[in-house]
Amino acid sequence: MDKKVHELLNAQINKELYSAYLYLEFSNRFKADGLDGFANWYMIQAQEERDHAMLFYTYLQNEDMPVTLEAVAKPEVDAPEHMDILKAGLNHEKYVTSLINDIYAAAYEVRDFRTMQFLDWFVKEQGEEETNANDLISKMKLFGSDPRSLYLLNQELAARIYSAPSLVL
Repeated sequence: MDKKVHELLNAQINKELYSAYLYLEFSNRFKADGLDGFANWYMIQAQEERDHAMLFYTYLQNEDMPVTLEAVAKPEVDAPEHMDILKAGLNHEKYVTSLINDIYAAAYEVRDFRTMQFLDWFVKEQGEEETNANDLISKMKLFGSDPRSLYLLNQELAARIYSAPSLVL
């Protein structure tokens, strides 16, 4: 495996774990405000990100490449309002999309087709993540200012359940 591709894949493990920490922080904030459904939504996001990290970890091990684990930074979020948290989530997903695209571009440059094929799932997944974050912002804009509607939206988010990624390595 190309050195740059390996370094980017290895760094992505840390980025995915940071994403999990970030979403745990979001979950904490919503839980503290009594919005258990929103807290659940971000708890599931955190689980997904942790599993994404493990997919990168497993891929590198399956390719007989060393994995170097780094410290995961504490999330620092300047988001005083609920909508600010949702927007920070969307911005973070856009950032992760850019990271996946950078790895894909590096793999493409050296014709690492196996890594490109592995990343195809993540490219699709990031599209879904951005759509979900946008949808949540749209719903909050529509319903967030009305207490009854916010309650119903919170109930909808509370019903979300976790399903592990279906990517086979």
